[in-house]
Amino acid sequence: MARRGVGTWVRESVWEIPLRRALALLVAVALVTGVVFAVRALAHVDRTCAPGVERPEGGEECVGVATGGYDFGHAQLRPAVRAVARENSRLKPGSYVTVALMLPYSSASRTSLNDIQHQLQGAYLAQYRANHESNGEGPAIRLVLANPGATGGQWRRTVDQLTRMTRSADRLRAVAGIGQSTDNNKKAVRELTRRGIPVVGSSITADDLANGQHGADPFPGLARVSPTNTDEARALASFAKVSAGKALLVYDKPGDPYTRTLQESFAALIKGSPYEPQPFTPPADRSQEGTTANTFRQITHLVCDTSRETDTILFAGRHTQLRQFINALGGRGCQDRRFTVLTGDEASYLTHERDLDRGALGRRLAVRYTSLAHPDAWTADPARTGGSAADFGVLRGLLARSGREPVGPIGPAALDDGQTIIGYDALQLAVHGIREAVPDGRDFPALADVGLQWPQVKGSLRVSGASGWICLDAHGNPYDKAVPVVELTPRGGSRFVRIAWPEGKPPAKECLPPS
Repeated sequence: MARRGVGTWVRESVWEIPLRRALALLVAVALVTGVVFAVRALAHVDRTCAPGVERPEGGEECVGVATGGYDFGHAQLRPAVRAVARENSRLKPGSYVTVALMLPYSSASRTSLNDIQHQLQGAYLAQYRANHESNGEGPAIRLVLANPGATGGQWRRTVDQLTRMTRSADRLRAVAGIGQSTDNNKKAVRELTRRGIPVVGSSITADDLANGQHGADPFPGLARVSPTNTDEARALASFAKVSAGKALLVYDKPGDPYTRTLQESFAALIKGSPYEPQPFTPPADRSQEGTTANTFRQITHLVCDTSRETDTILFAGRHTQLRQFINALGGRGCQDRRFTVLTGDEASYLTHERDLDRGALGRRLAVRYTSLAHPDAWTADPARTGGSAADFGVLRGLLARSGREPVGPIGPAALDDGQTIIGYDALQLAVHGIREAVPDGRDFPALADVGLQWPQVKGSLRVSGASGWICLDAHGNPYDKAVPVVELTPRGGSRFVRIAWPEGKPPAKECLPPS
């Protein structure tokens, strides 16, 4: 083999070194680029849960407005969600307006999920009736599910989304539901109504989540189908004849909109009581257990320390704490004394609560509360005004057909906690406002006109709800609404006791609120 010359070696070396460096540089650039793209890919994880619903950065809850058949990961909601999706799919494009049912669908609380399931079932049955059994009236109603998070913490994101839907082909015209009277829900209602979106509250009862208090209307466009806490307390007082000298108040401190206004209403009923009200402090998330069970054990000692004439305990708190208090009273030292706990509609959550000590209710202890609705209210106490068995019978008939198509299936249903009934009535009121606002010659109402209908919902324009007549005053609050007084039973479930009225008697047949 011939030897290579020095000149040849020099020429090759001159080119070889830069080439190696260039190749090394290219390899390095490729590696860096790959790492950058990999980091970017990891940073842009798809957080979509379903159409309209996603997980916000730093959170695992799926929040937003579900426009398809999404059940938020809860199997017990699935049949009702699918029923809504089927009904929505039947609607012709351009024929409908949208109503959002806003509830905390991502809640992990078993008790709250029962409430959500039943309200959803009731709202769906009202949607089905509006679209199929209202003599062809329009527009058709499309129902979507708005989730602000388990505690309502993502309310602003959800409100922004709902606002966009008012300007799109969705034609959102009302938000119904809302659920509990919490600080986050209060903020959400304030912002929705500030943006001109009508709201129909189903189970909100707090006085400071209502218009007309001290003459002010902080939530323009808000209507409610449930009485305020003050009206519930007045109805309860007319039923129970509460005496200041025989009652003790136990209350949530610092409270939330529901518990604070219930406390104030109860305190007014027993003004001059010889007993200091007994506070307890629950976790910020009142669905959690916290340490309040310890406090309630101590309060039961104070209950037994009262005079023997004291037989009533007024409880201003949420259902988790109420359950703990009932369980503690079941083990009180003074078992020979009879007590009645009186509380607000939050007690309806305990109708199917597995952790409630039902045995406590057999130890000279009664728990009575103001329910938002009850299936026996009109059959057991057929008032001539204020509601009727026939009006409730419409819902019962729909429910009887809901196990199969075309109405159902919607899953196992229950009426005794009142939530199905009140969810049905809330959507009925929303549909009424929407259809009354449609101008002559048009197919759809303007968003601003729907909320203007609430002051006219009275007299012959009232809504004949399954829970009773819905006659609204000028501020959107129900006037002299029927308040079923219900008692938890040792065997499970609840027992209807009697209808009570905020005005002490049923409304006149005209159902026109006084000035």
